[in-house]
Amino acid sequence: MPVGSGNRAFHYLCLVTYTYTVVVRTRLRRWYTHHLKRQIDNVPSHIAVIQDGNRRYADSVGADHRAGYQAGAETTESLLEWSREFGIEELTLYTFSTENFNRAPEERAAIFELIEEKLTEFARSQQVHENEVRIRVIGQLDRLPASLRDTIATAEAATAAYDQFVVNIAIAYGGRATLLEAAQKIVDRAADGTLPPASIDRRTVEEHLYDEPLREVDLIIRTGGTRRTSNFLPWLASGNQAAVYFCTPYWPEFSRVDFLRGLRTYQHREASWQQTRLERALALLRAIGDVELTEARRIAGRLRGSVQDHDLPQQPADD
Repeated sequence: MPVGSGNRAFHYLCLVTYTYTVVVRTRLRRWYTHHLKRQIDNVPSHIAVIQDGNRRYADSVGADHRAGYQAGAETTESLLEWSREFGIEELTLYTFSTENFNRAPEERAAIFELIEEKLTEFARSQQVHENEVRIRVIGQLDRLPASLRDTIATAEAATAAYDQFVVNIAIAYGGRATLLEAAQKIVDRAADGTLPPASIDRRTVEEHLYDEPLREVDLIIRTGGTRRTSNFLPWLASGNQAAVYFCTPYWPEFSRVDFLRGLRTYQHREASWQQTRLERALALLRAIGDVELTEARRIAGRLRGSVQDHDLPQQPADD
């Protein structure tokens, strides 16, 4: 055997094995994706996503953080497609929290620049206008750079007439801060007499949370392996007892399979709730039935006694 032929054969065998493994994994993943999709027959109306892990993803692949955010933006575009495919009506993305202002100025600037770039693309996208996608931005927008605020205004105005699919982007957002701002607005109106205190209810709070109402959140998805909802839409999510799906992939790695698993989590939660409600209803009916049966027996006993005492013919007395 010529020198080196053994090495070539070994490398060829490794290549064939690797190729075969990739093909098998790809086919298995396609089958599993199809299997998951067939299981989904009940989807949420409003999904809120905490896009966590962009920086950690960049570190894991030896890239700078901007590359991580760029990869995350591509995942966001895929998420929009998946959501429209399944008829999701509203999607809220946690893009930049109030806590993120603690990051280095150059990192904040890079994030804002990328958001501005993507919003501009979104406002000009033919697909966005064909599908009548509306974009709204929530958060403390006064804390953002002027150029980004201008871009936000342009994107919102360009899609304001649409309502087929709503995408809310949370920038400079904090759940507690939003609740505090709403409370302050309500207090101010009550103080100046434009809002009677006795009329304040749940609807009042919701009207003061955002410029326009958001749907209650049905499902929260968080990537990156962290198991908390991080002050995200507390009134609309916690108040609605939203289903929560935590997954380990960093946001740039979030896949269609992960999305389907999130939908399945919501579906299982809804099925569990329906079963619980059914069991409670049956228990209530049984309890009511038992009470009614006991009462009916008691009344019947009294009636029998009354009939015996008053209505039945009296026997003649013995001589």
